Amino acid sequence: MYAFRKPFSAAGYGEHQLVIEIAGRPLEAKTVFVISQILGYCTSKYLGAKLCSEVRREHLGPALLVAIGCALAALLAFAVVPPGLKVVAIFLNGLPLGFVWGLMVRYLEGRRISELLLAAVSCSFILASGEVKRFGLSLMERGVPEYWMPFVTGAVYLAPFVVSVGLLSLIPKPDAADEALRSKRSTMGREDRRAFLRRFFPGLLPLFIAYFFLTAFRDFRDNYQSDLFHEMGIADPAAFSRTERPIALSVMVVLALIFLIRNNRAGLMATYGIVLGGLALMGGATWAWDHGMIDGEMWMIGNGLGAYLAYVPFGTVMFDRMIALTRFGGTAVFAIYVADSLGYTGSVGVQLYKDLFAENTERLEYFRCLTYGMSLGGLPLMALAMIYFLRQGPASERSAGKD
Repeated sequence: MYAFRKPFSAAGYGEHQLVIEIAGRPLEAKTVFVISQILGYCTSKYLGAKLCSEVRREHLGPALLVAIGCALAALLAFAVVPPGLKVVAIFLNGLPLGFVWGLMVRYLEGRRISELLLAAVSCSFILASGEVKRFGLSLMERGVPEYWMPFVTGAVYLAPFVVSVGLLSLIPKPDAADEALRSKRSTMGREDRRAFLRRFFPGLLPLFIAYFFLTAFRDFRDNYQSDLFHEMGIADPAAFSRTERPIALSVMVVLALIFLIRNNRAGLMATYGIVLGGLALMGGATWAWDHGMIDGEMWMIGNGLGAYLAYVPFGTVMFDRMIALTRFGGTAVFAIYVADSLGYTGSVGVQLYKDLFAENTERLEYFRCLTYGMSLGGLPLMALAMIYFLRQGPASERSAGKD
């Protein structure tokens, strides 16, 4: 999926100057494209909170194929339409892609080995972001125009995507042992979704606030990584791989270890510990770079590893373990998509703020300050959420006065 979403951010798009202003202040062409795609992606997250939690299992595969086909068609439009309409095309590219994660997680959640499966998928998307941008840059070096590069990249990856969906569809449903340990997962109607939010609102509030800014941070790093490298004097396209590969492997190993924890409360505690550790690492790595203790690439590895250790559990094991602990009837995908919809709203806000109110600040300095803010602000919010959810349990236990 990342081959249909991320390669376009590797280009600079300086050929056409889009005249788009907000409050009398111009936006860069790349910023306009990035925000437009995120708006499409964000819209699908809001819609996906309903649709991905309701779709039946036998419809998951066809839904994935339709989503990626629409995204590829939008990239073709991005290549051929006039500059003003390219903004619409990249919005339409992001719109179907936001459904892919939720549809895929529906295959994998609620199993004894969910942590292993989701850790592998998490490794995939962390690695994919750098690899597909590197692939896109290599295409442009071979003469592919920057507006055609995203479509060509997606077309190359279309066949592997189709094969992967076919393999996902062969995965059997969770068995009785899975349901006994992790609770049975079912589709969620409107009243189920409302009941979920009512029951867990005190813990979800700090969780969602933290994720709002964490997604914004992670997305800014991802979309402008080429610009950050440029401002640090790093010109080698292989830097994407050198920084993202160790991050992907480390996150996969850490999350996979949660599989060894059978007790759901202990597993949830370990998950929160990983998130808190990641937030602390972001700030610590930035402090070390500020004081000349590490170079730019090591800093990108440190802040990236910290960001993904904090970010990835939201879309994988955190809500899966929460559902398993509380035995709430439903699917973790609903909570994931509510968090994602808020998170990508934050992503748009952070990028608009940069161009409108910090236009004279280089992206590198803006990102540095953003890293400190995310680390210092996220730690207390996640600590509050952890305290709340670790006190939760199945409804039967709570009525009996147990933790």
